[in-house]
Amino acid sequence: MKKSVLILAAVTGILFWGCTKTDSFNSMSSSLKQSVSTGITAVNNAVGTISTSKGFEVLNANSVAMKSEVTYTDSVTLASVAGIYDFKPDLFHFYDFFIPHRLFVKTGTSSEMIVNLPGKLVMHPRFLRELNAPDSLLKNNFTIKASDYYFYFNFLNKFDYRLAAGFTLDTIDIGHMEITSSAEPTIQSYTSSYAFPGGYAISVSSQRTDTIVNTFTLSKEGNVLMEETVIVAPPQHGTVMEEGTGEDHEFRHREHLYMLTIGNVEIKRGGGLDSIQVFLNGVLQKHAGARIIDSTGTDGSIMHKRDILITFDDGTTTNLSTLLDPAKEALKTLVDALHSMNFAKNIVDYIAIGIDYDMHHDHD
Repeated sequence: MKKSVLILAAVTGILFWGCTKTDSFNSMSSSLKQSVSTGITAVNNAVGTISTSKGFEVLNANSVAMKSEVTYTDSVTLASVAGIYDFKPDLFHFYDFFIPHRLFVKTGTSSEMIVNLPGKLVMHPRFLRELNAPDSLLKNNFTIKASDYYFYFNFLNKFDYRLAAGFTLDTIDIGHMEITSSAEPTIQSYTSSYAFPGGYAISVSSQRTDTIVNTFTLSKEGNVLMEETVIVAPPQHGTVMEEGTGEDHEFRHREHLYMLTIGNVEIKRGGGLDSIQVFLNGVLQKHAGARIIDSTGTDGSIMHKRDILITFDDGTTTNLSTLLDPAKEALKTLVDALHSMNFAKNIVDYIAIGIDYDMHHDHD
């Protein structure tokens, strides 16, 4: 089984951040329109800052044309890879049984896994796997410092994965990543988060049992700026479930609950409801409303093809996608990157498996 399949098979889980709303969102005197505007501005400002950061580049490191032929059916623990490692490839023994275990040399001891390598190989992972000789002379200016790491997989549909790591580029902190993922025959769960310098953080989670619960949260210093939760019923065994639209009865039937929070405004729809409710500071708005508008192929998320038409107290309307533009595209990129976790797969796991193999196997 390809290594990328092993990671993607475990991409499910549930994490609800214990975040509170900022004081600026808690003015009961604000109108719904003012509150939506304030919340959207905070989201757009957050995404604008995040999208220009080095952490954003890390999360969206180019994974085009990646080779993912490494098969690993054992476990890698933090203890087995602990130490300080510098990128210093042995170009003569670059590949050995598909494990590129001669990319790094151990230069010190540590209870953590600390890896120093050129930033070019992080931002463009294909160069790590298709190494050019001149790249071996690049400065090791990027550091991965993992305080927790565990990777276990077997062929009985069991998977367990943990990662907690911070990153620096040219000695400057660019963020911290945490992932927990597990899979068994009856339940799969996954959580992934990235904390950016300056207090911004984004997390995604998914859990699959008899229902599927997907959540993403954008926050600043623990205060929720935007959060979406979608709870749906998975396809029945032996059936083919077509992607529906918001106006489609089948889609409404299998979507049990939809909740979207922006600042102190919450939009909620329960399964089977034709309309959705709008709350301001927890109070149902009787003279305002919203309607979900989905394009064909939606998965029920505002990050993809879902849109919401909001009607304010004064009768005016606006589409949420219009208010979020252009931040929505960058936010979608972040959410998708956290779900796929290409950085963990293509960089951290690739390095850790190589180091583990190198430390525990004799070679010429």
